[in-house]
Amino acid sequence: MKVAIHQPQYLPWLGYLAKWAAADVFVFLDTVQYEKNGWQNRNRIRTADGAHWLTVPVHAHLGTPIAEVAIDTTQPWRARHLRAIEHAYARTAHLASHHGSLRALLDLDWRLLARLAVASAEWLAKAVGITTPARLASTLAADGGDATGRLVAICKAVGADTYLAGGHGARYMDGARFREAGISVLYQHYEHPVYTQQHGEFVPFLSGVDLLLTHGDESLSILRRGDSWSF
Repeated sequence: MKVAIHQPQYLPWLGYLAKWAAADVFVFLDTVQYEKNGWQNRNRIRTADGAHWLTVPVHAHLGTPIAEVAIDTTQPWRARHLRAIEHAYARTAHLASHHGSLRALLDLDWRLLARLAVASAEWLAKAVGITTPARLASTLAADGGDATGRLVAICKAVGADTYLAGGHGARYMDGARFREAGISVLYQHYEHPVYTQQHGEFVPFLSGVDLLLTHGDESLSILRRGDSWSF
């Protein structure tokens, strides 16, 4: 049983989705602090002028738990994001197929960032064809104290014997504690695939929306080309 654990991200990138697809269960780590200028409330799409940020405005102070971060509902960010995507991908082959469900997602009255980020990631994962079920860390009663302890506790809570870690996981995780718990760790070394985009030269590290709307049903096989793991 392989588990991937990751903070909620708004319309996440390909490496995030590839980790999800490689797992037997995916856990949203919604019990950590909000990261200012991170990926929890923003991502990028491709336009004729290059990469363009889609940012969800929030009210948050340093140290605020992500589950408590409120969205700034005074700003018309939902309409802006939809218009930006419609304009950027108007000539793609697959905008029409996903426009209705994307609009329905953005039309909801979002108040909390974590809920939006989880829902947007689930929408994108389903759209590209990922079937791995997802759970919220906050529902698992798996508090292990520090960062490593929390991850080990979540692995145990879902019955996992293998943890799929990010490429930089070794910098902050104590591998010995996973071994003591009988849990193997595989580290992701995602090799970003190059695929045909609009507007010329390829731009990597965009939201998976870019791949989805340009390649449709081929998206999952394309993003899985970057799979690379090591113990």
